[in-house]
Amino acid sequence: MALTKYNWILALITIFFCLSSFMNGANDVANSYATSVAARTLTMPQVGFLAMLTEFVGAVALGNRVTNTIKNGIISIKRFNGNPGSLMLAMAAAEFGSAGWLAIATSVGYPVSTTQTIVGALIGVGFAADSPVTWEWKSGSVSQVAASWVIAPLLAGCFAAIVFSTIKFGVLERSNPFALGMMAIPFYLAFTCAVLALFMVVEAPTAPSLEEFGAGKAVGIVLGVFFGILLLAYIFVRPYLHRRLVKGDSRIKFYHIPLGPLLMKDDPPLYWPAKADGVVVIDYYENAYSTKDSSVEHLSDSEKDVAISTSLEKANPLVVPTARNRIVTPEERFLAPSKHLPVAHPSRLYGFVKYFLFQGVTRDCVSHEDPRLQATHARCKVYDNRTEHLFTYCQVLSAMLMSIAHGSNDVANAVGPWAATYSTYRANEVATKVPTPVWMLVIAGFLLGAGFWFFGFKIIRALGNRITQMSPSRGFSTELGAAITVLLASRVGLPVSTTQCLAGATVGVALMNFDVRAVNWRQILFIFSGWILTLPCAGLLSGLVMAMALNAPHL
Repeated sequence: MALTKYNWILALITIFFCLSSFMNGANDVANSYATSVAARTLTMPQVGFLAMLTEFVGAVALGNRVTNTIKNGIISIKRFNGNPGSLMLAMAAAEFGSAGWLAIATSVGYPVSTTQTIVGALIGVGFAADSPVTWEWKSGSVSQVAASWVIAPLLAGCFAAIVFSTIKFGVLERSNPFALGMMAIPFYLAFTCAVLALFMVVEAPTAPSLEEFGAGKAVGIVLGVFFGILLLAYIFVRPYLHRRLVKGDSRIKFYHIPLGPLLMKDDPPLYWPAKADGVVVIDYYENAYSTKDSSVEHLSDSEKDVAISTSLEKANPLVVPTARNRIVTPEERFLAPSKHLPVAHPSRLYGFVKYFLFQGVTRDCVSHEDPRLQATHARCKVYDNRTEHLFTYCQVLSAMLMSIAHGSNDVANAVGPWAATYSTYRANEVATKVPTPVWMLVIAGFLLGAGFWFFGFKIIRALGNRITQMSPSRGFSTELGAAITVLLASRVGLPVSTTQCLAGATVGVALMNFDVRAVNWRQILFIFSGWILTLPCAGLLSGLVMAMALNAPHL
């Protein structure tokens, strides 16, 4: 018999669940694609579409079908035995704390861990409900969460630096980087796909354990994917890259890859060709400094010396490269043209609708107005643009890998409390493990993508080139290093966060310039402060709500 007298709790947690999933997408999903936007590999509209797709696929196809009521066993469920209404109230308070902190963090640009947010919210609930909290060193404990603030970035930084060092010394800094890149890119594509296959085989929430599946089978599948993609890359991708980058044919687009060997002909049969006079390769090192005056006079003497010497090394004019053309803002694009019209005019109303739907994916997330950051970027080495372009395809694959992994794993952060409340409501008893209906995963998957579509730009700005100069090869190394860290850490039971892994991986790649000043340490400190604030702030929000609800006077 359903707990109908607690309909109001079910209604409240449904609202909080939607907000939590939405803000999860706005904050955590942006991690997967921040470097792709900063490196100019993908535009914000492209990333918005991809995020909607990959998060939905990860949540629905690979998301966990059974959700633990109490995330990681962080608080004891025994406190609520025999009192299902209190459990429903606790889960509603935890969902509120999670949604509230994610909304606050996103608004100020803090990239935080959604997993640690829900853990913090549950700790607050535990204090308010007088439920024991797991502090000692064990899987998912508070002490392990705190340790992950250091462990995750260090591991990811090391893996990302290793990946980038193979590209840096094996390709980018050789005398013929483009030729070597053409030979190496099929291997990097195959390796990226093999990592994705490994995740799907043994690490997806719906996958069997490695012991159950069998190590031999897993190795066979991963090697099969690696060599299969390697063969396809040589047959289809190499001719495409040769046609576009060697022959400079701007008519060629990514959807011509299936033509494969036909692209080696002098006049291949192209369907939907692009403009013949279009741009073949963009400038991935175009200056992101967007103020009107981009001369070195903006910098201090020491910063000016760096910018001048770096400009000379790059054979650029004696200015920090010319300012980036200012991108039209959503307000100018959608609202300004009809601003003179009455509010109720159809054209102005249409402008409001377009602004509401597209403001999140039409903002400039690359430019900045910080002369100190400009000096930081000037300390990063510049590599051949055509060679960098080769890694854009690997970077898109690695970003999609991270996003699918996020959708499959982190969907439980928002769904868990809601599923527990729904199951408890229907069964009239406390639920420790509950089945997660597919319709819940569908809603959560959509909201994850929608959150990024509307507000993901705030975290894209914080994590992209605000840390260091980003390029396709650096972005690919960052994303792949973070993905490898998440996979390995999950095998040994370390509670790492994708947010922390990506921040650490970005620093690891930046330090491969062999200059500590190639990292914007102020931004790193800002990001780190957000991690530290997550547990207490989420816990305070949920704990206060739970305490007030439990101790509220009533007639």
